[in-house]
Amino acid sequence: MRYFIELSYNGKNYFGWQRQPNAISIQEMIEKALRVLLKKEISVMGCGRTDTGVHAEQFFAHFDADTEFDKNDLLYRINSFLPEDIVVYGFYEVSNEAHARFDAVIRSYEYRIFLGKDPFLLDTVLQLHHQKLDVSLMNQAAAELLNYTDFKCFSKSKTDVRTYNCDVKEAYWERKGPLLIFHISADRFLRNMVRAIVGTLLNVGMGKTGPEEFKKIIESKERSNAGASVKAKGLFLTKVVYPFEIIKGID
Repeated sequence: MRYFIELSYNGKNYFGWQRQPNAISIQEMIEKALRVLLKKEISVMGCGRTDTGVHAEQFFAHFDADTEFDKNDLLYRINSFLPEDIVVYGFYEVSNEAHARFDAVIRSYEYRIFLGKDPFLLDTVLQLHHQKLDVSLMNQAAAELLNYTDFKCFSKSKTDVRTYNCDVKEAYWERKGPLLIFHISADRFLRNMVRAIVGTLLNVGMGKTGPEEFKKIIESKERSNAGASVKAKGLFLTKVVYPFEIIKGID
């Protein structure tokens, strides 16, 4: 039987989602917990690969188990077993063909910037207390992302992908008091893509790059033309959407 597991995590102490040979990952922690609690070797497939230090408010993975279990009991026990920076919200029985990664149709990210200094937000936002940003220009440039599909210029170099095409559904900045949030949703993302986009849009906000130049950067398909990637700590995977028939009852 196949199950989806819904979870969230603070990525500060982990080298991303995917299991690493010499570093601790979220995947390793989940597999270890399930192996101990179900007393079987369990392999977990995630809905994506968050990088080192990136957080997830909503993340899905799937695993197969050849015996049934009490989902509520396992939910209680796994949250008692896992460290405090990883939380599981539920287990959902799905068809054996359902796939956490390939069946996801939309993934949404936020990048959070605090315009000032706050010692209690050091691990979850990028803090900028010197730069003045023109958010209107940043939104003008961000809107151009919806007019393109090839985002090679924002992809990490030497990445093993068949295509650099992504269907961006929304991309905009929102100001909430001292918090500046970049929202972006797409069917898929390239490695380092969101952090590279944010870094380039910050150059627009600081007057280093104009909206027209931002378009030319995308069209160039050259990573060297885009801005530097911002730090991982401000990036959150916030929502993963599946067709209704895959998982019922999940918002």
